[in-house]
Amino acid sequence: MTERPDFQQKQYAFAAHIRDPHNTQAPDGIEDRRMAIYRELFFNNLRSLLSNMFPVLKKLHTPERWNVLVRQFMRQHRATTPYFLQLPKEFIDFLENEYSPQDDDFPFLLELAHYEYIELALSISEEQNDLTNIDPHGDLLANIPVKSKLAWVFAYHYPVHRISIEFKPEQPADIPTYLAVYRGSDDNVGFLELNPVTAGLLDAIAVNEAGLNGRSLLMALAQQANYPDVEAFIAHGSAALEEMRRLEILTGSRSPE
Repeated sequence: MTERPDFQQKQYAFAAHIRDPHNTQAPDGIEDRRMAIYRELFFNNLRSLLSNMFPVLKKLHTPERWNVLVRQFMRQHRATTPYFLQLPKEFIDFLENEYSPQDDDFPFLLELAHYEYIELALSISEEQNDLTNIDPHGDLLANIPVKSKLAWVFAYHYPVHRISIEFKPEQPADIPTYLAVYRGSDDNVGFLELNPVTAGLLDAIAVNEAGLNGRSLLMALAQQANYPDVEAFIAHGSAALEEMRRLEILTGSRSPE
C-alpha cells in the first residue's frame, strides 16, 4: 500500500486530534495555543448545530452530559455527507448503530432524537405530489382518498411529542404513539397525533392497490376490528378523512377507474 504524502499524514493527524484531543496527540510542530483555537472552534460549532437541531434533547441533558454526547459523536462517527442539513441524520445513525447506551440515559433517547429530526427532514424533502386527476374537494367516501407524499406516519413506544423537562417517561406506553408529520402547500410542517384506527386508515389509503373508495376502506377496517356499528364507524372515519384533507395529509380524491 502506497504511503500517504507527508501533508496528508499531517491532515489526518490534525483531524484525529480535533476529534479526540484527550487521547490523540496533536501533529508535531504546531503550537498548542493555535491547536486550541481549532479544537474549540470545531467542537463549539458542532455542539451549536446539534443543539439547534435537537433542542428538547439538549434541554433534557446537563451541559456536561450534552458535551460528552457531542464529543462521542465527533469521535466515533464518520459522516458520509458534507451538508450541514444532513447532520441530524448522521446523529441518528450514530445513536442507533454506534452509541453504547449508558445506565443514566433516557430510555426514549433514540426515539426523541428521531422525532426532532423528522421536522427538518420533511422541511427539506424534495418529494412532490402528482395532482393529476386529483380533486382536492372530491367526495372522500365515494371516491379513492389520496395520501400526500409529504405526509409521513411514525409509531413510537414513547409519547415523544409530549416529552419535556416536566415530563420524562421511564417506561414505554401500553399503546404506541402514532404521529403524522405533514408539510402543507405553504411549506409549514405540522404534527397530528393519530389513534390506532386512524393510523390504520391512513396506512390503508397509502397501500390501496385495489383502488377501494373511502367507504370500502372504512368498512374493511370495521370488519377487522369487529366493530358492531359499521355505519357509526364510517361516520367517524369520514370526519377523520375530512380533518386529514384540511391539514393536507390527504391531497383529495380521485374517481374509481
